[in-house]
Amino acid sequence: MGLLEGKKLLITGVLMDSSIAFHVARIAQEEGAHVVLTSFGRTMKITQTISRRLPQPVEVVELDVTNTEHLDTLAERLRPLVGELDGVLHSVGFAPQGAFDFMSATWEDVSTALHASAYSLKALAAACEPLMSPGGAIVGLTFDAKFAWPVYDWMGVAKAAFESTNRYLARDLGPQGLRSNLVAAGPIRTTAAKSIPGFEQFEQTWDERAPLGWNVGDPVPAARACAALLSDWFPATTGEIVHVDGGVHAMGQ
Repeated sequence: MGLLEGKKLLITGVLMDSSIAFHVARIAQEEGAHVVLTSFGRTMKITQTISRRLPQPVEVVELDVTNTEHLDTLAERLRPLVGELDGVLHSVGFAPQGAFDFMSATWEDVSTALHASAYSLKALAAACEPLMSPGGAIVGLTFDAKFAWPVYDWMGVAKAAFESTNRYLARDLGPQGLRSNLVAAGPIRTTAAKSIPGFEQFEQTWDERAPLGWNVGDPVPAARACAALLSDWFPATTGEIVHVDGGVHAMGQ
């Protein structure tokens, strides 16, 4: 029996087969889960194309996590496909280019980043909650927000808010038996990373600082951690951040 046998999972953020979300979907299917993906707008066709590289065919439902109508109708659109949900992966985020210049960023830039990259975790959880029963899991992907990273700027602030949102979700969803946890992955060469100016600064130094070493081209370790948190193997863990970064988070500068 697979780790996720019989689980019904909603996975956001599949844009390329190099993404962590893609490999979460792949591993989940290999471990016995029924997977549904989300996408929207111009990226819908991209997600549908990439989804054909998964072991099994999947449905792709339209969801922009900043669109109130999409969120309000998500449960009723998912119910005919899955009946209920056992887990949700939040693997989306966005910040305008202006948000990557800390002192010059406008509130418009910052508010967009916070909406898409932090508040969206709560919004997605609330939209899926009607389909979830005790034992369900929400898992999000973050980039350790304890530090002021080079070039990350207001996206780093959004990730700090994202991590705080995870703790509040753990508090408010715990009584329903639902868990909320994050995986803090080291830098992975994904579509999101390519959109961050100067992201190569992380790539150049991370492997040197990681006790276990680090491969920016390998999203599988982070994906495995997500799959484990979506499973029943962490029944008493919530509000947690699991670091999958080669150990960099534990090292001094």
